[in-house]
Amino acid sequence: MAFYLGLMSGTSVDAVDAVLARFDPGFELIATQSTPIPDALKQLILELAGGAEDSIDRLGRLDIALADLFADAANQLIDRQGIARSEIAAIGSHGQTIRHRPELGFTLQIGDPSRIAERTGIKTIADFRRRDMAAGGQGAPLVPAFHRSLFHSPDKDRVIINIGGMANLTSLPRDSQKATLGFDTGPGNVLMDEWINLHHSLPYDADGQWSASGQAIEPLLEKLLDEPFFRQPAPKSTGRELFSLQWLRQHLQTRTEKTRPEDVQTTLAELTARSICDAVNSLKLDSPELYICGGGAHNRDLMQRICTHANSPMVSSTSVLGLDPDWVEAVAFAWLAWRTDSGLNGNLPSVTGASGERILGAIYPA
Repeated sequence: MAFYLGLMSGTSVDAVDAVLARFDPGFELIATQSTPIPDALKQLILELAGGAEDSIDRLGRLDIALADLFADAANQLIDRQGIARSEIAAIGSHGQTIRHRPELGFTLQIGDPSRIAERTGIKTIADFRRRDMAAGGQGAPLVPAFHRSLFHSPDKDRVIINIGGMANLTSLPRDSQKATLGFDTGPGNVLMDEWINLHHSLPYDADGQWSASGQAIEPLLEKLLDEPFFRQPAPKSTGRELFSLQWLRQHLQTRTEKTRPEDVQTTLAELTARSICDAVNSLKLDSPELYICGGGAHNRDLMQRICTHANSPMVSSTSVLGLDPDWVEAVAFAWLAWRTDSGLNGNLPSVTGASGERILGAIYPA
């Protein structure tokens, strides 16, 4: 029974999540580890994602530095677990997204997989998104295929909601003849993280304490919700290219009233909750159960707001389904590596809009 190692760093740019798992004959999560991204490296990522000057040289240096960080995360997990490297069939590395422009036909994740393979001595599979995009898809989200394999229920309609920097959902109708759908719903934590960092130099709003202290500014919320992306039909995906601090500031500049920073934070929490629940309601499912994963699952205020707006008998984290919300995406990229290694498709055309099923990723031998 071969093991697969998954590496994931999302749009929140807070850590590299590493997992060790196996999928045949059944799923088993063996070990997990989270390696923080150093502040200096995080700043380089955000500068490059924002279009920094001298970007080609920056990209080259960052590609190497991130590969080393990913390799270190993998090596530490392997050494701690004491598993022989020969037992690990492959590493699935998502890389760090620095551009996602499906409207222009490209996406870019960095963290040189050749270097990861060299430093770990293990076959590495990476660059999962671009093959789907070449087939006319969005290249995202890719995790719904994994969600379907692990979380589908024949008895209940379910929606899996990942709240990272951006938020995305997977619709899992209990009727397996109905299509699995998935798409980005809009901002997850990204705007709240940037706003609290601007005002309090904190990386995130722990438990949503700051957002819980304010009052939502309804006129501002309605303006934010008027963003055309929210009305765009699926398939769709988004990123920091749209939902950024600059986008928020543009809306704040139109206000003549004085605004308290905490009220803006509350409004941003409402924006995430409302946009997620509006997207869920658009699915026309029968009282679906909602299961949250990603960092947003730990934000009590945000979870409460989702409970308030959701028309659902169940709002919980994926932990009740047997997988801790912190590790779902990293496990998904271990699963995608297994699919690629087995010659199986990793995308769902009903989710991404691709012209057909595709084997995803490029393989970098050990």
